[in-house]
Amino acid sequence: MLKQLKNTIHTMIVVLWVIFVTLFLGSIIIVLSFFSKTGNVPHLFARCWANSILWVGRTKITVTGTEKLDPDQSYIYMPNHQSNADIPLLLGRLPVQFRWLAKAELFKIPVFGRAMRGVGYISIDRSNRKLALESLERAATTIRNGTSVMIFPEGTRSRNGRILPFKKGGFILSVDSGVPIVPIIIRGTHKYMPKGHFSIRPALITMEILDPVETTGYNRKTKNELLEKIRSIFVDNLEKEVLEA
Repeated sequence: MLKQLKNTIHTMIVVLWVIFVTLFLGSIIIVLSFFSKTGNVPHLFARCWANSILWVGRTKITVTGTEKLDPDQSYIYMPNHQSNADIPLLLGRLPVQFRWLAKAELFKIPVFGRAMRGVGYISIDRSNRKLALESLERAATTIRNGTSVMIFPEGTRSRNGRILPFKKGGFILSVDSGVPIVPIIIRGTHKYMPKGHFSIRPALITMEILDPVETTGYNRKTKNELLEKIRSIFVDNLEKEVLEA
């Protein structure tokens, strides 16, 4: 009972902080987005936003594999998606510039959505195939010009940590842009902030950056082979652990 009460109080503190810091830093990011040509400075403020949330949440995080990233190379980062906590985790602890490729609904969130647009994040409207393909074409151009993009290949959060089926959009983007995919294995966020539960629970969170996977040998006709290759990497690195847990 006491443990549950502590978790409830902790959750409320985090929620109040998220509201405050989103309004405060979100406003700064929106202003900066009107003046920043690259979006790099607003992204740094977004990183501060994310790290402050992780700090207030007393989140224990271990990150490995950052040495595998070439700072002069653009990538398509693909993490598994377990929780809303994945967003501040990736923003705060991945020490590189990137832009989100995200579903259109996120851009409707007050303040946060406007900041995402201003920083250069790319909206994907899954309800309209034509608009979705146009968004992917814009994203491919952005990547070829030297900007990295972040996309959740599952498209939504997993309730139990198991890997969900992958969406094809990220792999169309991968073969069109021709840059390497970087798989990122996130562990523990589905226990820390479970999908469908309004609570934050103690959990050890790890983020493992795996070796980049070249995409130059694939095209739109063989994108499914690339999809299966990347998905098998996630299953091999994560699925067995979930089953044993």
